[in-house]
Amino acid sequence: MVSERSGAQVLVASNRGPVSYTKGDDGALTAKRGGGGLVSGLSAIGSDAGAVWVCAALGDGDREAARRSGGHLDTADTGGQHVRMLDIPAEVFTDAYNGIANSVLWFVHHMLYQTPLEPSFDEAFRAQWASYEAYNAAFADALADEAAPGAVVLVQDYHLTLVPGLLRARRPDLRIGHFSHTPWAPADYFRMLPDDVAEAVLRGMLGGDRAAFLTRRWAEAFADCCAAVLGAGVARDADGELSVTHEGRTTRLGVHGLGADAEFLRERAHRPDVDERLAALREQIGGEDRKTIVRVDRTELSKNIVRGLRAYRALLAGHPEWRERVVHIAFAYPSRQDLEVYRAYTDEVGRLAEEINAEYGTPGWQPVVLHVKDDFARSLAAYRLADVALVNPIRDGMNLVAKEVPVISERGCALVLSREAGAYAELGDDAFCVNPYDITGTARALHEALSLEDGERAERTKRLAAAATALPPDRWFLQQLQALER
Repeated sequence: MVSERSGAQVLVASNRGPVSYTKGDDGALTAKRGGGGLVSGLSAIGSDAGAVWVCAALGDGDREAARRSGGHLDTADTGGQHVRMLDIPAEVFTDAYNGIANSVLWFVHHMLYQTPLEPSFDEAFRAQWASYEAYNAAFADALADEAAPGAVVLVQDYHLTLVPGLLRARRPDLRIGHFSHTPWAPADYFRMLPDDVAEAVLRGMLGGDRAAFLTRRWAEAFADCCAAVLGAGVARDADGELSVTHEGRTTRLGVHGLGADAEFLRERAHRPDVDERLAALREQIGGEDRKTIVRVDRTELSKNIVRGLRAYRALLAGHPEWRERVVHIAFAYPSRQDLEVYRAYTDEVGRLAEEINAEYGTPGWQPVVLHVKDDFARSLAAYRLADVALVNPIRDGMNLVAKEVPVISERGCALVLSREAGAYAELGDDAFCVNPYDITGTARALHEALSLEDGERAERTKRLAAAATALPPDRWFLQQLQALER
């Protein structure tokens, strides 16, 4: 049912919105605005566009804000953006978000399952899947209500795979796109999902006019899944662009490689709080001549932090000349700590860092400087210090850290990059590329990166930074919008 309001011409849907709320002991709500590509993108189209962002309430503070505002947040809290926050029942949200999105779809696309033991799709899974369906339906209802006739809707990520199809059924007049920020699983791995669930995910996304991805590799994998699971037809036009046809509808596939926001990063990286943290890190490192290997990640299973630490230990063992001459700055910010497997992984990261320091450390040298408290200013300080950036995920949709470090590294930065990161497609020619499972090979790449001559490192950094900033967030968003409007 379309609302009596004239409706929005541009809508974005994502699990997380541009603002979050905390509730004080006195009942007062405090809003905190976030950043990222969607925020930049909506800002780029201008406030006169009347865009609406539909998101979910993630916690108690958000739910209270949604209730007090009737779901339409105060624009004073959102930086002028029109935001509709959905008060989805907490138990439904938890099942959909943790049970399905983060514990099933994320694991499938990042190929994280230990298959002799998992997954097991039982009755508990079916109950969680019903919540995922309800959660997606709530978004589809809200978007149908908010959209003007013929509006453009950009649906984001694996949390909302069913929305395009559900919204198409409610509002066939809309132009609908879906964007996946994750990798897409190969067909054989994707078919690990129960048949009806695999079909529902694909049918949901094919409800859109376009389904877009961060790299061509992920788009090709999606097309393969549609052919294998649904028997859909896959075509490639003269420009190499893919499309999928199923049950009389054709969905175009697109690729938009989200880049780093160079202007923001360079300005933010030289504010006083970053300078302070830079001085503190230099003191921790000790010695002006010491080189740094920097990684900045969430303790997310796919980021492969443990193997990265093992590769660093192998470097110190195999190349004693680097002892006391290099420090591994490892920022591993806890993620999804409500899931036991993530808590165990975070603990293993800390244990291994301590083990390396105990084995190789000296009174004047701490081999690993580990920080686990999220601090954006400190991350930027580490970027500025980086001689080598270590980015070795098992699988990653893109990995913006790989793109951000070369933009602001002060002395030039050699990039050690997993071939399984989406960023490999754009940065691979100027990086030291590794198999993320190969600890010996990663240690060898770290040695080569540390040994790089200054002139070559500077030239590589320049090319990496240019490739990394080719499609900044505002243009990334507008490119998707324009593709849907064609």
